[in-house]
Amino acid sequence: MALAACSGGNSSNSGTETPSASPVAANKSNVEVTLVSFAVTKAAHEAIIPKFVEKWKQEHNQTVTFKQSYGGSGSQTRAVIDGLEADVVHLALAGDTQKIQKAGLIEPGWEKEVPNNGIVSKSVAAIVTREGNPKSIKTWTDLAKDGVKLITADPKTSGVAKWNFLALWNSAIKTGGDDAKATEFVSKVYNNVPLLTKDAREATDAFFKQGQGDALINYENEIVLAKQKGEKVNYIVPDVNISIDNPIAVVDKNVDKHGTREVAEAFVKYLYTPEAQQEFAKLGFRPVDETVAQTKEVKDKFPNVKTLGTVQDYGGWSEIDKKFFAEGGVFDKIQAQKKR
Repeated sequence: MALAACSGGNSSNSGTETPSASPVAANKSNVEVTLVSFAVTKAAHEAIIPKFVEKWKQEHNQTVTFKQSYGGSGSQTRAVIDGLEADVVHLALAGDTQKIQKAGLIEPGWEKEVPNNGIVSKSVAAIVTREGNPKSIKTWTDLAKDGVKLITADPKTSGVAKWNFLALWNSAIKTGGDDAKATEFVSKVYNNVPLLTKDAREATDAFFKQGQGDALINYENEIVLAKQKGEKVNYIVPDVNISIDNPIAVVDKNVDKHGTREVAEAFVKYLYTPEAQQEFAKLGFRPVDETVAQTKEVKDKFPNVKTLGTVQDYGGWSEIDKKFFAEGGVFDKIQAQKKR
């Protein structure tokens, strides 16, 4: 079983290699754009990029090539801050984009420069079970039962693991619980986690390749893509869920250095078009474009979620990180009290 995950860096190039673009890139016949993204978007971008390249060539008579890098959102964020000269970043959570902004590479207000507050792809959380679902796991609450082993990554090191934690917390809050009840519930679930893996790829491997655990939390889009590739995956999309929102941004300092601002901004805007959103939907992401979201094909593909929480419900990523994931936060307290 080889579900891709939000980890494991790799790079690939689309089209012919070109030298690094200079500030006069707009006047050249060729221009190179560096896209840095989190791993699970690779298939979607590889379908979308050729369409954009063709459109740009027709409209501007200029050949665009893309240097692409895919890996865990946290590690990709660090790489950009440490000198990977991305023109465009598409990351798993806005908190990562904000870190690049704080490093002085992205100007404040990036989320207002494009539609939907910068969110270009969406998913929800799904629970993957063993074939036949022998532990009868149907909802989030079942993950807290005695004798159920859950595989998930460590939110201290993994972006997807932060979403997993929020999905669990949100399920308690949205069904009438307060912070105390949510803490109690999430503590029970994490008592059922035998080992926190470093990232989502390790969690996926532990579940499928090593046979550990009764359940795994993963992105819905991962599972849809795995099924399209012929994998047999048993899963549930709980009807109380969290909206997993993935932002896109132009890296201002780098596009100005490379002279690629015009084409980078055009590519980002193109990702919001129905044509590009259809490609995201085909590969398992819930589209942000309403015209695409309302099509019969998309409605049939994605189960309806009755109660969908958002990051904004919990004060945004700055507040979430401070409350849950900072040193001494809720997650640390849960781990400290965990049964040994």
